[in-house]
Amino acid sequence: MKTIRAAVIQFDIRSGEVESNLKIAKQRIVTLADQGVQLVLLPEMWSTGFANERLKELSETTPGVLEDLSRVAKKLHLTIIGSLPEKKGTGVYNTAYVIDRDGSIAGTYRKIHLFSPTREERYFRPGRRAVVSKTSLGPIGLMICYDLRFPELCRSLALRGAKMVAVMAEWPAERVAHWEVLLKARAIENQLFILGANRCGADGDLAYAGHSRIISPFGEVVARAGKRPATLLATIDLRTVEQTRKQIPCLKERMPEAYE
Repeated sequence: MKTIRAAVIQFDIRSGEVESNLKIAKQRIVTLADQGVQLVLLPEMWSTGFANERLKELSETTPGVLEDLSRVAKKLHLTIIGSLPEKKGTGVYNTAYVIDRDGSIAGTYRKIHLFSPTREERYFRPGRRAVVSKTSLGPIGLMICYDLRFPELCRSLALRGAKMVAVMAEWPAERVAHWEVLLKARAIENQLFILGANRCGADGDLAYAGHSRIISPFGEVVARAGKRPATLLATIDLRTVEQTRKQIPCLKERMPEAYE
C-alpha cells in the first residue's frame, strides 16, 4: 500500500474511568471511518490513565476493551493502535496493541523503558524486545512515551523494516519542547514517518502537553494539535520514505563497526 490515510486522536483521559474513555475513543473512531481513515492511533494508557494504585484491578478490563475495539476495527475496516494495561501473572505491563482491519491482534509491544522519575517500575514490569508489527497497511514500529528518549530503539525499528513508527504517550506540558524535538529527531534520523499521540488535559496538578504530531521523513510536521482535544488527519505517502533514503542514504552508509 503506497498511501495511507492516518489519524491521531488526542483527548483528556479520565483516570480509572474505562467506560468513559472507551466511549470517547469509539465515538471519535466512528466519525473517522466516514473520512476514509485506515489507521488510528490512540495515546498511552488511554483506557485507564495512570491510576497506578488500581492497575491490577483495571487491567482486568483490557480483554473486554480489546474485544470491543476489534469489533469496531472489523466493522469499519481500519487499523487501531493504542496502549493499555496488560495483566500477566501477578504483574502488569504497559502494552501497545495493534488491532488490524480484520479485527485480529496483529502485534503487541510492552513498554521497555519505564520512567523512573515517577517510579513506574513500582507498578509495571518492563518489556524486553523491540517490535515492528506486520499489518495489512505494512510494517509499523511501536514506541511508548519515555522510549522516545532512546534513539537506539527507534533505529532498531527502522533497520527491521518500519516505515512508520507509532508513539503513544502521556507526556507532561512542562517538557513539551522535548516532545516536539524528539519526535522530529526520530523521524529525520531514521527517515520514516512518526505518528505521536499524546494525551491532553490534567490529572490533579499534572498537566499534559497534547501537541500530538504526524511528521514526515524530512522532519516536516504534516499535522499538529495544540493543548485541547483534537483529531489529526494526514495522508502518508510511503514512497516518501524511499525517496528520502535515496536522496540522503544515511541508513546504507552506517558504520556500526566504528561505533563500538
